[in-house]
Formats: sequence, C-alpha cells, structure tokens
Amino acid sequence: MIDIEDQKPAIGWIGPALGAREVASGLFVGTTGVMIAGLQPLLLGALQSEGRLDAAQLGHAATAELLAMGVVAILAGAFLEPKRLRWLGLAAGAALAAIDAITPTMTGEGVTLIRAAAGLPSGLMLWIAIGMITRTPRPERWSGVFLTVQTLAQFGLSAFLTAFVTARYGADGGFLALAAISAAAGAVAMLGPSAYAPLPRSDAPAGLPNPRGAAALGACFLFLVCIVGVWVYAEPMSHQAGHPPWVAGAAVTVSLAFQVAGGAAATVFAGRIRWFRVLIACGVLDLGLLAAYASLPGPAVFLVVSAAFGFVWLFLMPFLVPMTIEADPSRRSANLIGGAQLLGGSLGPLMASLLVTDRDARGAVAFGAAALVAAMGIVTVLHLRSARARP
Repeated sequence: MIDIEDQKPAIGWIGPALGAREVASGLFVGTTGVMIAGLQPLLLGALQSEGRLDAAQLGHAATAELLAMGVVAILAGAFLEPKRLRWLGLAAGAALAAIDAITPTMTGEGVTLIRAAAGLPSGLMLWIAIGMITRTPRPERWSGVFLTVQTLAQFGLSAFLTAFVTARYGADGGFLALAAISAAAGAVAMLGPSAYAPLPRSDAPAGLPNPRGAAALGACFLFLVCIVGVWVYAEPMSHQAGHPPWVAGAAVTVSLAFQVAGGAAATVFAGRIRWFRVLIACGVLDLGLLAAYASLPGPAVFLVVSAAFGFVWLFLMPFLVPMTIEADPSRRSANLIGGAQLLGGSLGPLMASLLVTDRDARGAVAFGAAALVAAMGIVTVLHLRSARARP
C-alpha cells in the first residue's frame, strides 16, 4: 500500500522565482542537450547501415557521448558557479550545432571522438535545466515534467526524421537537423535566467555531496544501470524467444508510449506519495518484469512486459529527487542527479555486455536484477536513517 504524504507547503524557490518564459527556456535547452539519447539508435544505426560504422564502433560512439555528457553534468553541478547562464547556453548550443554538423564528415572511430566531444556542450545544457529544477518549490514534480517533455520530444523527432529526413538524406540529414535544433536551443537560452541563486551550504567540502547524498546518487546510478542495461538487450531477447521481427520494433514503440504515460503520472503524484514506498514498489515490480523477460515469453506477453517496463522506468525517476534531497537537504547532491543517471545509462549496457553471449542475452537480466537489488538496499538504508533522525 502506497502512503499519501501529508500536504506540506512547498518551501518556495531557492532564490528569485522564475517566470514561465525562463522555465520554458531552461526546459528547452535541457531537452535539446539530451535529445541524442533517444536518437542514437536511429542516427548511429543509419551510419552503420551506410557502412561508416561497424557494430563495435556504434557501441563505442553511443557510450562515449553519454559518458562525456554525464561526467560534464556532474563536474558542472559540483564546481561551476551558475552565472552568465544565457551566454553559456548560447555558446553550448552553438558548439553542439557545429559538432552535429561535422559528424557526417566522420567515419569509424572518428565518429566516436566527435560524439564524445558532443557530450561536453550537451552536459552543460543538461546542467542548466537540472540547476533550474533543483531550485523550484517542487523539484520532483518539475523533474517529472522534464522527463515527460524530453521523452515526447525524442519520440516526435525520431518519428519525423524517420518519415521525412533519413529515408531521403540518410544519417547526414538527421545530424544536420539536429544541428539546427541545437542552434535554436542556443538562441532560446538567451531568454532564460542570467544566473541561479547559490544553493545552501553543505557539511561536505565545497562542490561535493555529503556521504548520504553520495549514497543517494549511487542509488540513482544503479537504477539506471539496471534499466538501460536490460533494455538495450530487449531486441536480442525477442529474437532469442523466436518472435517475428516486427515484435522488437513494436516493443520499442509501446515502451516509449508508456514511458510518456509514466512520466505524466509521476508529475501528477509527485509531492503526494512518499518516495520510499514508490521506489521499493517500483523495484519489486521491475524484479517481476525482469523475471518475465528471462522466461522468454510469447509476443503478446513480451509487449505487455515492455510497456510496463517503460511505465515504471519514467514513473520512478522523479521520486529519486526527493530521496536525494532528504539525504542532502542542501540540494547539492540533487544538482548532480542528471549526471549520475547518464553515467548509469551509459555504463549499464557496457557492464551487462560482459554477461551476454551471441546465443543467450539473459545475462543482462541477471546483471540488472543484481544492480536493482543493490539500489533498493541503498534506498532502504537511507529511509531507515532518515526515520531515526526524525523527532
């Protein structure tokens, strides 16, 4: 049974309240920064089909970009002062646009290098959005809004590029379209806030999370290690189960639709449901879904499991924010959540690949279950320590 929280008044903005235009600017800049996460299968896959990447190089490029993005988001959140944000956003958008435009000239590991470079401005753009969310009265709710918006944007742009761009112009057209959007995000950054108020002081060294905040970030990392590490092997598991080829593609579409639903549901319930009950309930449900994947079910059950997996994925993520804030009330750790999640999303598939063979992809499920249990253990310890600390 999930408890509904007492309706406590929000603490208000940290620093001056932002207007609708500034909030929309921050969301647009951050969404553009992480847009590639939903487009990698399309754009890097197009490069592979054109013979400009092999399978291993595709994996290298995908991992390098998300890893660089996560590292930059963490370092910026820890050490960069949130000042001159408009000019920083403009510069990051322009740099990302230039890198996107250069990408079609690269082949092989050159693509890996240029996409790793793309992770640098992307990480700064994500940091701008996360910094805004961290300072809102209800950061968990705005996190849900951000996740829902970015998932819708990735889904919509992927469908648009597939229908009107990549079929005619190939990967080159896709990356040039992405460059145009990145340039637009740089311009939109000029409509955002010029600076954010400093976060409250912490008992940890400047820029670093306190021990409990670091543990909360570890849980965020492990949740994403599990989710993405398993999800990238959904197609091989579908093939292993003997499904028709269309099933894997339908599973991706269904999952994306239910991710949007999960993010929207989390936005509605954020601030009303205790984060501990949600994260444990989602963890238990995910363990059941992982067992279902491992059983190699028929096509209908596989699609249902993929839909539920997508819903839980986006539903639980906003509740990582209040967990991290409760662990570190200064919100300095919450400012690093985006980077921790990107690190988990980029390293999860790499670590899961060590347990996967060409004949059996279910090693990813076992790995994901282990990461999930570890995350739930950290969540439980944080909750018990918080409960003991309350009057």
